[in-house]
Amino acid sequence: MSAEEDLVRAHPEGEVQSPGNQPAETVTSLDTFAGKIYVKWAPEATVSSLGLMPFFIEFLKTTGLFDKWVEDCPLHYTSGNAPEKRNVLGTLVLSVLAGHWRYAHINAIRGDGINPELLGMTRVASEDSVRRAMKAMDEAASGQWMKGHLKASYEPLLQEPWVLDVDTTVKPLYGHQQDAKVGYNPTKPGRPSHAYHSYFVANIRMVLDMEVQAGNQTAPLYAQPELWAFLDGLAERDRPVFLRGDSHWGAENAMVGAEERGLGYLFKLKQSANVKKLIGQIFRKEEWEEAGQQWQGREDVLRLSGWSKERRVVVLRRPLRSKPAVEAETVGKKKSKRRAAKQLTLDLPELTYQGTQYEYAVLVTSLKDEVRSVAQLYRDRGDAENNFDELKNQWGWAGFTTHDRKRCQIMGRIIALVYNWWTIFMRLGIPDKHAEAITSRPLALHGIARQTRHGNQTTVEITSTHAKASQIAEILTKVSGFLKRIRTTAEQLTQRERWKLILSAAFRQFLGGRVIGSTGRLADATG
Repeated sequence: MSAEEDLVRAHPEGEVQSPGNQPAETVTSLDTFAGKIYVKWAPEATVSSLGLMPFFIEFLKTTGLFDKWVEDCPLHYTSGNAPEKRNVLGTLVLSVLAGHWRYAHINAIRGDGINPELLGMTRVASEDSVRRAMKAMDEAASGQWMKGHLKASYEPLLQEPWVLDVDTTVKPLYGHQQDAKVGYNPTKPGRPSHAYHSYFVANIRMVLDMEVQAGNQTAPLYAQPELWAFLDGLAERDRPVFLRGDSHWGAENAMVGAEERGLGYLFKLKQSANVKKLIGQIFRKEEWEEAGQQWQGREDVLRLSGWSKERRVVVLRRPLRSKPAVEAETVGKKKSKRRAAKQLTLDLPELTYQGTQYEYAVLVTSLKDEVRSVAQLYRDRGDAENNFDELKNQWGWAGFTTHDRKRCQIMGRIIALVYNWWTIFMRLGIPDKHAEAITSRPLALHGIARQTRHGNQTTVEITSTHAKASQIAEILTKVSGFLKRIRTTAEQLTQRERWKLILSAAFRQFLGGRVIGSTGRLADATG
């Protein structure tokens, strides 16, 4: 027999088993550059790669958000073999938090031996069960359910002065989905898509609502019925100070809709012939005001054809550098960064006056603020592009595609809701800034956890692989301590009052340290 045949015969052909047909404990020695090590297989160990999630689960339990969401879900089964509603919704929450963007990725959660149980689930639902569950939901009932819980996540914050950002993003599609139409698609022209019309609370990056429509319905005209219905459903004190949108929103119907409701607005105007004529007249005038960041501005009144009345406009200009500002800031950057830079510079055309080349924009507004303030308010709108970048590329808005539009709509709102929950949770630990998922998930979610039980006590041992492991351990421990104080010192409060305290703590910089709807300080309210 040759040496090669000896090696083949020595190769194990099956698993070594102990008496009783039970798998034997296997220890394998490996020769590495650090010397010999011993590997011990522990197939029955209860582990999770999302080891820090128990902290977020405590947040969901303390707030009552998850329980109420599951309870209100309009999912009803008639078969005794159907999965439990909590298992289906819990699977979706775990999948979205894990950063998945396809239903097939749900199978990766099935190896998690810790978090499903901590979330009150009896098992992880399969991807087919999840898809069938959303198909079984009534469209009107599911819309009411998700809108209600999205509103519950942010509603107390609306008592403070806030700005509503309106915008639309495009989701390219690659199959034969319902309402997959060819429309405005700057990144993939000619590709069928869906249009996501979305509304955000500016500065704190909370999603108010989103609507999925056909790809050829990207114009604000299609978003306005849902937007006006949303605003009309708000109490007078909860309405925004003003609406803010890009040049697509600078149209008569949008401005009239805001004016009829007594809402302020700040929109950019498209460069029509009359707008260009106004710019030509204004450019010959002197005494331009400083508008910040090297911009100059002047205000005037304008009435375009189709407008019902004159409106205040603010013309902004800035001298160009050797290259147009947009081009200079975007060379060599990725597409997402290029679009963000383009937005921050207002995406302006060029104009030459007295030998100097300018970029310019025209804003239409009902606000009474000075020119410099109006210019800065519109520049702040660039943060809305960051919302879309995060939700599409880090939270799954660009994925979870099904044949029918209804399930895309339900899943889009579920992603927005989990995003809001996670945003609030991370703000409790890091209140001074918004932590995007690309950094916050590795920091506050990923880690190796091992669960053990001794008697009636369950222990989860966590090892974070992040470079800032000790820092996040301290942060999450403080968040847990705060939630414990909420449960103990605020027992006499209703769930809604507790939620106000939690939001006040999460957005304490936005609120100036005050408790929502009160003049008291947060420290006094929580003890």
